[in-house]
Amino acid sequence: MSRPFDGRVALVTGAAGGIGLATALCLARGGASVALLDLHPDALQAPRQQVLQAGAPRAWALGCDVSAEDQVTSTVAALLGDAGRLDVIVNNAGLMGFKPLTDLSGADWLRILGVDLLGAFYFVREGLRHMPPGSAIVNVASVHAERTTPCVAPYAAAKAALLSLTRSAAIEGRERGIRTNAVLPGAVDTRMLHDNPEVKAGVEHISAAELGRPEQVGAAIAWLASPEAAFVQGAALVVDGGRLSAL
Repeated sequence: MSRPFDGRVALVTGAAGGIGLATALCLARGGASVALLDLHPDALQAPRQQVLQAGAPRAWALGCDVSAEDQVTSTVAALLGDAGRLDVIVNNAGLMGFKPLTDLSGADWLRILGVDLLGAFYFVREGLRHMPPGSAIVNVASVHAERTTPCVAPYAAAKAALLSLTRSAAIEGRERGIRTNAVLPGAVDTRMLHDNPEVKAGVEHISAAELGRPEQVGAAIAWLASPEAAFVQGAALVVDGGRLSAL
């Protein structure tokens, strides 16, 4: 069995479930030690055990509000102090709101941008500061970055900006030997999808063929983070079962 992450340390935000946990398990099966991050650390105890059972030599369950710059800095510093290195960052933590533009406040925008864009930036910055050559960052964007639906403007805007951040990080990380890429998931069987009021009401219909599984996205993320993708830099990989191309 291929273990491309032997000896490496990975950090995954939003790792309590969904795409984040699926990615952490993929990395663990590949031999990585994995730091699982979530706003609520108590929610990480069972996922941590799953990651260890999947083959991770070590696993950490770390509470972190990704929108709080000081928490990101201190969390990365603590992990580096314990693990001694950091080779993979997966910026998966995300927040979605459902309001029409006419009802949105500045606070609504800042809350979502703080998690979906600034949270990713803080970890990208720490990665570029501390990761060794051969490391990789993967940002989890969304098909909403390219085509979107009503009532999710801050989320769509944040994900579009995340693609721009990915390109900038790829340019600035090249000389450091650090790759940065993004994935754009479509409709994935996660709590975020099922909390969407448009989906609940049947206004937005998703067929079985268009509904992906978290582990399918996790496998794509793990590949982008692996040495097999060493020639992939600044890419935006759509993982949506063809949903975006059919719109």
